[in-house]
Amino acid sequence: MDDTDYMKLAVEEARAAANADEVPIGAVLVSGGEVLGRGGNRTIRDCDPTAHAEIVALREAAKRAGNYRLSGTTLYVTLEPCAMCAGAIIQARVARVVYGADDPKGGAVRTCFEVLTHPKLNHRVDITSGILVEECATLLQTFFTVRR
Repeated sequence: MDDTDYMKLAVEEARAAANADEVPIGAVLVSGGEVLGRGGNRTIRDCDPTAHAEIVALREAAKRAGNYRLSGTTLYVTLEPCAMCAGAIIQARVARVVYGADDPKGGAVRTCFEVLTHPKLNHRVDITSGILVEECATLLQTFFTVRR
């Protein structure tokens, strides 16, 4: 499988979140071709402001791996991670983040902030963006258009 295939799995998670009336963002964490964790936004369902798709996937992967350090992994996420999620990605030592759409109102990878590559931090993350960007952006646009 390649980046597009794994991003399709993240899109599936985003669709499941939308079907649960959550903001449609999905994430999948992969190591050596194996999916260790996956999730969609669960903030409303869990009454938890930290239950973003990335955090859900990281938590599942850490439990499965038996280690909070997830070195050598790649996180696929449909929207550019926020500052909270970027911080968790750094703490987990994720090696690479692949995301679909930029988040002009809160992205912490390159749009508003550049947390994952900040030179003062003790870990930096490789970044690939724009994978299935149209599909990822359309999911969010459709979700919010329906609600307005």
